[in-house]
Amino acid sequence: MAIDLVLRRDWNARAPRGDYTQLDSTKGVKVHYTGGRVNPGIVSDHDGCVSLVRSIQAHHMDGNAWIDIGYSYVACPHRKVFEGRGLHHLPAANGPGLNAGHYAVLGLVGNSGLVQPPDGVLHAILDAVQYVRDRGHAGKEVKGHRDGYSTDCPGDPLYAWVRRGAPRPGGSTPPPTPPDTPPFPGRLLKYPPVMRGEDVRTWQRQMRTRGWELDVDGAYGPGSRDVCRGFQRQQGIEDDGIVGPLTWRLAWEAPAR
Repeated sequence: MAIDLVLRRDWNARAPRGDYTQLDSTKGVKVHYTGGRVNPGIVSDHDGCVSLVRSIQAHHMDGNAWIDIGYSYVACPHRKVFEGRGLHHLPAANGPGLNAGHYAVLGLVGNSGLVQPPDGVLHAILDAVQYVRDRGHAGKEVKGHRDGYSTDCPGDPLYAWVRRGAPRPGGSTPPPTPPDTPPFPGRLLKYPPVMRGEDVRTWQRQMRTRGWELDVDGAYGPGSRDVCRGFQRQQGIEDDGIVGPLTWRLAWEAPAR
């Protein structure tokens, strides 16, 4: 299905206060939620979606003093995608220093009211992802706002979907996490400085099992970082040398190469 795009003029968007910063290409997309209450009634009332998007734009422009709504696109439960800042325009929602890396796509769910993303929202997010890949020089990454930024966004239900690989509803779903995959320890393993702990040792031991040469000493230093980068490149993900949720999971679940 082609994207069902709601252009700015169709949702009566306010004109931006200034010129956008050019965005030539990105690594992919970061997914967001509203962070507040979303009236569940919007699921059966598209006019409610329009009103909500307009109120978000007003908050960003009048409350945050941004030039426009902070998102590139907004996905609603009716599988419609609202044009925000649009293609090749720097978003503002990903956080200082992080906006050039990814387009920002908002799913119309919140932390109360409508919390669980309906299939229409997930389809619309993926329609927006494909659109910016096809026309906006976006890469393959689909991440949550909290990846690389201290926030609860995009909320646990939406983030769990992102971590599962953002599957299309009704399509093939990736297999569940095997029971022998330990849960992510809750902190990013990175260097510098050297980080120590049993979580480091657990990851190092698994990388040794996969055939990588490194000491299983519980200290995440330059050697561990280099192995991490090599593994990330092998898996085709960002090679930042940081063991986050995706790199951790792939250490156990990725097919051997």
